[in-house]
Amino acid sequence: MTTVRAFTFPGQGSQAVGMGKALADAYGAAREVFQQVDDALGESLSRLMFEGPEEELVLTRNAQPALMAVSLAVVRVVEAESGKAISDMASYVAGHSLGEYSALASARALDVADAAKLLRLRGEAMQSAVPVGEGAMAALLGVSLETAHEIAAEGAAEGGVCDIANDNADGQVVISGSKAAVEKAVAAAADKGARKSVLLPVSAPFHCGLMAPAADAMAEALATTQLRQPVVPLVANVLADKIDDPAEIRTRLVEQVTGMVRWRESVLWLAGQGVTDIVELGSGKVLTGLAKRIDRSLAGRAVGTPEEIASFLETL
Repeated sequence: MTTVRAFTFPGQGSQAVGMGKALADAYGAAREVFQQVDDALGESLSRLMFEGPEEELVLTRNAQPALMAVSLAVVRVVEAESGKAISDMASYVAGHSLGEYSALASARALDVADAAKLLRLRGEAMQSAVPVGEGAMAALLGVSLETAHEIAAEGAAEGGVCDIANDNADGQVVISGSKAAVEKAVAAAADKGARKSVLLPVSAPFHCGLMAPAADAMAEALATTQLRQPVVPLVANVLADKIDDPAEIRTRLVEQVTGMVRWRESVLWLAGQGVTDIVELGSGKVLTGLAKRIDRSLAGRAVGTPEEIASFLETL
């Protein structure tokens, strides 16, 4: 059977102290990416990634560009070691939330330095959009997207904001909004058949209407950032469909700040296009696990360490 590959890029939550260190120790191509990110931000983000402290790495303003840096380092190492361009290895790229910027940089639609600056701004804008303690997010487990919409509507019934933030996989939906509305939705979830509902330890309510100020900030920043047509089509979070026009990519990146990450639909769309292998590039294995839950026929693998790179290169 012919292998048709999609490269996917993780979102916030996949960060860990020490990420990227083994890559930097082993490969000049990785060191080059980390240096570009450090130079763009005017600080040693790589040192924070390698050494911590964790409480600083997990801050949204740091975690977002750091995760992109590791993903890009993996891409550039795989290209250098294989002698193949990304367009020779993947038919599509997709990223979960901030991972969409990693996907675009990997496909050369965005310069690495610009991606780092945009993600630093995005992290800061998302964090400052809602005062600390006024927003919340929760995972609803064991419910369909349709039922999750009903639960969110109950949460928002008295005027608060409660939106679907992520449709991650069958039975795994995340809601986001004002704290009281999300807590009300969580309380209602059991009666709607949720197996479990859990408030998430996040610093802000991402991907909901409360993020409108952050969307405005990103629209302004993206308007002056050079975006090229990606060498591999992007499957956009808010569409669960491919796009490659720079003007539309710009629009969808702004929509993505307040919009739902349609990850389950995106993976199903990829499978429908004949994709057989989902390869997650960067830190962690979250998207690999989700891919297997969404469609068991897909082969999923995570590539983020020198050992995993070596193993992946043998498949090319």
